[in-house]
Amino acid sequence: MMEEEELEFVEELEAVLQLTPDVQLAIEQVFPSQDPLDRADFNAVEYINTLFPTEQSLANIDEVVNKIRLKIRRLDDNIRTVVRGQTNVGQDGRQALEEAQKAIQQLFGKIKDIKDKAEKSEQMVKEITRDIKQLDHAKRHLTTSITTLNHLHMLAGGVDSLEAMTRRRQYGEVANLLQGVMNVLEHFHKYMGIPQIRQLSERVKAAQTELGQQILADFEEAFPSQGTKRPGGPSNVLRDACQVANILDPRIKQEIIKKFIKQHLSEYLVLFQENQDVAWLDKIDRRYAWVKRQLVDYEEKYGRMFPREWYMAERIAVEFCHITRTELAKIMRTRAKEIEVKLLLFAIQRTTNFEGFLAKRFSGCTLTDGTLKKLESPPASTNPFLEDEPAAEMEELALEKGDLEQPKKPKAPDNPFHGIVSKCFEPHLYVYIESQDKNLGELIDRFVADFKAQGPPKPNTDEGGAVLPSCADLFVYYKKCMVQCSQLSTGEPMIALTTIFQKYLREYAWKILSGNLPKTTSSSGGLTISSLLKEKEGSEAAKFTLEELGLICSILSTAEYCLATTQQLEEKLKEKVDVSLIERINLTGEMDTFSTVISSSIQLLVQDLDAACDPALTAMSKMQWQNVEHVGDQSPYVTSVILHIKQNVPIIRDNLASTRKYFTQFCIKFANSFIPKFITHLFKCKPISMVGAEQLLLDTHSLKMVLLDLPSIGSQVVRKAPASYTKIVVKGMTRAEMILKVVMAPHEPLVVFVDNYIKLLTDCNTETFQKILDMKGLKRSEQSSMLELFRQRLPTPPSGPEGSSSLSLLAPTPEQESSRIRKLEKLIKKRL
Repeated sequence: MMEEEELEFVEELEAVLQLTPDVQLAIEQVFPSQDPLDRADFNAVEYINTLFPTEQSLANIDEVVNKIRLKIRRLDDNIRTVVRGQTNVGQDGRQALEEAQKAIQQLFGKIKDIKDKAEKSEQMVKEITRDIKQLDHAKRHLTTSITTLNHLHMLAGGVDSLEAMTRRRQYGEVANLLQGVMNVLEHFHKYMGIPQIRQLSERVKAAQTELGQQILADFEEAFPSQGTKRPGGPSNVLRDACQVANILDPRIKQEIIKKFIKQHLSEYLVLFQENQDVAWLDKIDRRYAWVKRQLVDYEEKYGRMFPREWYMAERIAVEFCHITRTELAKIMRTRAKEIEVKLLLFAIQRTTNFEGFLAKRFSGCTLTDGTLKKLESPPASTNPFLEDEPAAEMEELALEKGDLEQPKKPKAPDNPFHGIVSKCFEPHLYVYIESQDKNLGELIDRFVADFKAQGPPKPNTDEGGAVLPSCADLFVYYKKCMVQCSQLSTGEPMIALTTIFQKYLREYAWKILSGNLPKTTSSSGGLTISSLLKEKEGSEAAKFTLEELGLICSILSTAEYCLATTQQLEEKLKEKVDVSLIERINLTGEMDTFSTVISSSIQLLVQDLDAACDPALTAMSKMQWQNVEHVGDQSPYVTSVILHIKQNVPIIRDNLASTRKYFTQFCIKFANSFIPKFITHLFKCKPISMVGAEQLLLDTHSLKMVLLDLPSIGSQVVRKAPASYTKIVVKGMTRAEMILKVVMAPHEPLVVFVDNYIKLLTDCNTETFQKILDMKGLKRSEQSSMLELFRQRLPTPPSGPEGSSSLSLLAPTPEQESSRIRKLEKLIKKRL
């Protein structure tokens, strides 16, 4: 029974101590422990097996039991201590809670007492201040009433006085009084429902209307539209009337200004009628001189009559400009056939000067024409076409007296009056454009005649190829035309001028540059096979003379200058023209034309040097290479090629010193032309003996070294050749060397020979293989079997270690042939 009760107790205990996973995890985090007894999944059997893993370990069971009992006793003591310590905690907590509740009740009681006292105090204050508030409201209403009555009194008296002063034309007093009456009337806007107030307001409006009509009548009397100005001049009455007009409806002020300006400029319309001699462009100065005198007269007589904020002098000048623009446009339409370039430029120059005079004197605040635009100052740049615009008179440009390259003063950054009169000349600028077309045509013809008379420029071997002087003259003239036209107009005339520029850029490129390139049909001394074999150096003659080479380089340098300057010209034109027309400025075609001239010049230089080397290569292909008995120094044809290279390349390099990139292009194009031609002539050398192949390999290596040194040959300053050029030479000449190595290799066994060919040349073309067999001098019967084997071996890539090629070449070689190859290698090393 005892055992059953213990088991039931244990089961109940386990059921009570079964904790949720969350609680168990929290306990493990707060009280981390490695003891197996603290684990949630504790298993007594596993724990006992851990303590007694073997039967021998049962020998110390008493010791283990004692330790467990000791641990249980310690746990019981700890539990007992904790339980006893918690016995009085509940009682102490309840006591503290009761004390806190009592303190809160006392605090609530005190707060309630304070609130009651505050309400009583507030009620007492309200009773005390009730009478004071009533007095404050009464005072405020009384003050407002008194102020309103004062305003009403002022308004009534002011209206009466205003009407009386208006009848007596006392404008000086009216100006101050009217402004005051209008200010007072603003206070009564919310009282307009009162009949008396509304009546006073209507009287003020009537007085304003009467004042306006009366002032206009006074000005009409003083400055009649059909008559002369009053002899007595301006009066104080009119000056005061202008002050009154400032307060009245703005239309009164505008009417006064309009009538005065119209009367002031009436004489101008009579003096400069269309049928008068002074109305034509050649006397345009008199128009501007007349208005300047009128402005001075206005300042002396009427400067103090009108308020400064009316800007009457500026308004007179602006109206004069509008009238002048209309009248000039009308007369130029009528007499369009009489307009000449110099006359047109003279009139425009005088007009722009007058517009500049207006910009200096007036601010332009009265301008209302939205079509007028302000000039923008150009940004700083290194572009030669972006220099500061000349501030000198346009007359200098028209008469071509100024130095275009001298330092110029920057133009004023803003001119609100620009174009206010000169716009009328824009429809007639076709006269200027046609004149420039004619002048440029004559300039190109003069360039052609000068070139024929003076001949080609002397070659420059110190500072690079000289640019033709005519090129600089052309662009200086272009700059002058562009500056002129941009000051005349930035619209369609600039587009028309751009078209003219394009036309003569192309003509210059074809007539002056491309048209003067030397012809490739010129006769030359040529080389003979006998001269090559006899190694008579100095008997060769280049296809082009020294002067012709200098001319080609000079044309190339000129074309490069034109290309760069044309690009700058395009950028400058886009800055000068209106934003809406920028897309129509495009000089790409002209730049392509100059690029074509550059390419043609380089091609001529390449063809010349290439043609000079042709006789030497022909001599190489006609030599009896099967009869060569020993390997000596380089062959005569190699000496001839090197001689031509040393003669031509330094001259070309010195003349293209300023255009280094095009000299590099020349070297690359020559290498791309010479190397394939050399390999072609190499295939013509057949049959070739072993010694002949060795000699050709030596010659090929010599040419390779010369070509690698081509960019700096004959120069005191040794520069490393460009990587792009070196890559072309190494690739091409290495192929020639590989061809000769294949020719030198024995053709038996056939499989080894074919595999070596494929590995060395990586060429799957049967024609190339056929040519190599011809160079070896094999019979057709032998070639057919080798060609069949070559076709069979093509799909299979070469295999074996890296050294297999050299072994396959040496293994079947007789000892005599091997010694010859070693001698060739020693000779090459000696030359290097």
